[in-house]
Amino acid sequence: MRTRPRIRTPRAPRRCAAAAALMGFILSAVTSAGSTLTPTPRSTAGPVAATAASKLGPCRIAGTVGVQMSEGMPTLSGYSRSTGEVRALNLMIDFPDVPGKGSALARFAEFFPQTSRWFRTSSYGRLVYRPEAPIKNWVRMPLPFASYGLDRGAPYEPGYRQMVEDIVTTVDPKVDFSAYDLVNVLVTPNAGPSALDTVLSVTFSGNGEAPYADGVPLSNASFIYSRQDDGSGSYGETGFRVLPHENGHVFGLPDLYTSDGGDAVGHWDIMSEDWGANNDMLGWHKWKLGWLDNHQISCAARHGTSEHLLSPLPVRGGAKLAVVPLSDRSGYVAEVRTRAGNDEAVCKPGVLIYRVDTGVDTGQGPVKISDSTRDSGGCTRQPNVHAELSDATYLPGDSFTDSEHGIRIAVTGKDAAGNYRVRVTRS
Repeated sequence: MRTRPRIRTPRAPRRCAAAAALMGFILSAVTSAGSTLTPTPRSTAGPVAATAASKLGPCRIAGTVGVQMSEGMPTLSGYSRSTGEVRALNLMIDFPDVPGKGSALARFAEFFPQTSRWFRTSSYGRLVYRPEAPIKNWVRMPLPFASYGLDRGAPYEPGYRQMVEDIVTTVDPKVDFSAYDLVNVLVTPNAGPSALDTVLSVTFSGNGEAPYADGVPLSNASFIYSRQDDGSGSYGETGFRVLPHENGHVFGLPDLYTSDGGDAVGHWDIMSEDWGANNDMLGWHKWKLGWLDNHQISCAARHGTSEHLLSPLPVRGGAKLAVVPLSDRSGYVAEVRTRAGNDEAVCKPGVLIYRVDTGVDTGQGPVKISDSTRDSGGCTRQPNVHAELSDATYLPGDSFTDSEHGIRIAVTGKDAAGNYRVRVTRS
């Protein structure tokens, strides 16, 4: 399993385990993108932006064969749906050698109702996240923690195989797994190393060889360890964010961090940085998940000049994205980010421009932000926020140019309602 560096704090460096598609699903090695589950009635792939309007066809960049967690549209089957009511089963587990400290429901309360609120805000109310904890006490595993071989990314097979089998055996008499869309296993935080040293939290999703319980595959599950507490005093407000990050994989989203940490996307998407101040998702992800409608997307596929009026991403309604396709697997996206909704860390409101490449896999940089002020040092000093990209947005009078592809994206103005005018020129 690969580890990743994260934003460092004055107290301690930290690394985080790579998520699902880099290491395999609960019971097997990762298969190719084409080897996915046959959808079940409750767990059809969540996804969406399902119908391809003809004028948006070139901008609905498709996935790439062989990429396990592609940014392409539509999301493949096997992942949890990401609109409507989604029921999440939460199981709080401990071990005979590491008994849970405090109540299991206190562990549950570290993530809820915050996670539900986060998804409601980010999705404009389109995802109704229902967390349920039918077992109110710690679920005791039959083996000591170390016996599962999970420390510092030990092989998940057979470690997770045994753990999942033990979970099912222990709780199946009390839990109907077929009633849920996804599973969160909230491990007692005193099991394993501190998250300041190594983050073991991981998600396994979308694999066709998942174990079954109550007639359904346990194909989308997140495991949360330790506490993401850097000592800055912000844990009570932002410590829950590891869960919506991990659940993002359940909905088919890749990791946006790279081996260098957050230098590709920074704090502009929770799939990049899930520590520190609250942040939202990129508009591309909102479209991919079905939280934005096709009519809110402006496609700049033709040669010449086109004008686009974009409203701030946190605001309901209005055009949100200007998409500039480069090929059948990559393109640029422009969107307006402001300090509202989940985006409390935004210190320079403006137009964010980034490139999406559906041929690049999770954790390898499928999205790259264009920094309008390179080497500036950024405009924030909040802990665990990638400072350099915090002022990446473009303001009226600024422009981005890709000479190789003959693309120029210029921000030409801003109106009294906070909408930005963007001009795209394709030569």
